[in-house]
Amino acid sequence: MINKRLINLCSDSKKYIAMTILMNWVSIICNIIIVFLIGIGIDQIYNNENVPIYLYAVVISLLLIIRFICNLLNSKFSYLSSTNAKTILRQSVYKKLLSLGVDYANKASTSTIVQVAVDGIEALEVYFGKYLPQLFYSLLAPLTLFIFLSFISIKVSIILLICVPLIPLSIIAVMKFAKKILKNYWKVYTNLGDTFLENLYGLTTLKVFNVDEQRHRKMNEDAEKFRKVTMKVLSMQLNSINVMDLIAYGGSALGIITALFEFKNGNISVGGILIITLLSSEFFIPLRLLGSYFHVAMNGITASDKIFNLLDLKENEKCEKYKSVVQKIHNPSITMKNISFSYDGKRNVLENINLEIENKSYTALVGESGSGKSTIASLILKMYQADKGTIFLNGIDIVNIPFNVLIKRIALISTNSYIFGGTILENLLMAKQNSSDKDIEYALKTAKLYDFVMQLPNKLQTHIGEGGNLLSGGQKQRLALARAILADRDLIIFDEATSNVDVESEEQIWKAIHELSRKKTILVISHRLANVKYADKIYVLNKGKLAEKGTHEELLASKSVYYNLWTVQRELEMVRGDVNEKNFWY
Repeated sequence: MINKRLINLCSDSKKYIAMTILMNWVSIICNIIIVFLIGIGIDQIYNNENVPIYLYAVVISLLLIIRFICNLLNSKFSYLSSTNAKTILRQSVYKKLLSLGVDYANKASTSTIVQVAVDGIEALEVYFGKYLPQLFYSLLAPLTLFIFLSFISIKVSIILLICVPLIPLSIIAVMKFAKKILKNYWKVYTNLGDTFLENLYGLTTLKVFNVDEQRHRKMNEDAEKFRKVTMKVLSMQLNSINVMDLIAYGGSALGIITALFEFKNGNISVGGILIITLLSSEFFIPLRLLGSYFHVAMNGITASDKIFNLLDLKENEKCEKYKSVVQKIHNPSITMKNISFSYDGKRNVLENINLEIENKSYTALVGESGSGKSTIASLILKMYQADKGTIFLNGIDIVNIPFNVLIKRIALISTNSYIFGGTILENLLMAKQNSSDKDIEYALKTAKLYDFVMQLPNKLQTHIGEGGNLLSGGQKQRLALARAILADRDLIIFDEATSNVDVESEEQIWKAIHELSRKKTILVISHRLANVKYADKIYVLNKGKLAEKGTHEELLASKSVYYNLWTVQRELEMVRGDVNEKNFWY
């Protein structure tokens, strides 16, 4: 059970595995010599010869010290081999997620990634630290013992060596069965993780609709499935261990019985009997231990299949000239030509879209819900890839721009912008670690959050709770805006950034957007037309198609889709009493 790809990926662990094997081998040689010295001493006593006790004591003491040092080094090298492998694998997973970009969840569930990156990689600790060294040592140890014991009795040595392969044969016999069970184990485990994470995220909603008990029963059923498959794994492991114990002890007993017959026939001395008795089990212990590690390692190998499934996910990256691309997309303009896109491959969400966002301009996308506005933002950010057409950034096809280059130029602020637990300062510094006090002050003032923060007792060091739950919705959005400003991206996309905030916060955010539009390229996606009336250019989407474009005045004058939406919204606001002729920006 050697996974070449896994070993090659963690190639730095090879030297530590080799050193672990060497320490084990030196240790067993020391043990063999100690037993031989004891056996020779017994023969000398039995034959009434002088026994150099002090010499034997010194040599045995030195050998015991060497064994002790070897055991310490064995533990150290075993730890280093597994730690190195885990570090490399986690780095590989992390780099893969970065390369996949923000749409990784469309290809692998979050809970699966967490389980693979944590439990899956942890399961490989035994594979690298114990199983692989033990595998090669298990081949080396019986051969070493055979050579030494052949000087006492070649017949006994051959019998013991013949019995040794019965253990790996039993391991091979159970491997196919074990792989099937462990594959099912990981499937049930990840499904349980998906259910748990979904219930955790939606706990409030479950409580509101009073279906938490129903979901509770469903999760109990999934947990029971996991318990049963876990018991199958344990049962398989215990039964396999019993078979290996039977072979190991039976083979050792057969060797000792043969040695006794040889002693009866005068072919082996008393000391020889003692040596064979003490060392016969050493033929089988390494392989017996390998069998114990095998089941845990098998679990890790099954997990590695999931790791490689993740690492093999297709990326939409074709860029080979990283440095030149970085320079060319500075202050990007965006052009979309004949873009069509479908989520399910059947119904087009966008159809033949052509639009242009000029550098340092204020552009708006409007339309009814479901018209495809947010989908355009997702395509620009490479969360998805268009089915037809091309998106250009400064004349470069977006598919040729790596995601980690793209996010250095574009920021997204949406209703889902996440605020992390910790302090206000920690959230801001995520955008730019080496930000100066002046930079932070500018970002907070532009986001209309500075006065609020300065009134807090701990100011920037104020803890805001998990997900920013100690802030209001508007304060969280303005903090997300300040973070984006501090990141100093050339293009900022606002996707319904004020849809879930209070009127006062909405006014402050739109003032901030207006100020930013003088220095940055701004793309605003909004269902409320009053918020975008001063945009340089407004694109109107209707059922996935581009219905019209122009300035607010031009679109009203055309008396088409935009005019109808504007009229309906004004009438609704008048009914609710929400109309405020004074624009937010002034």
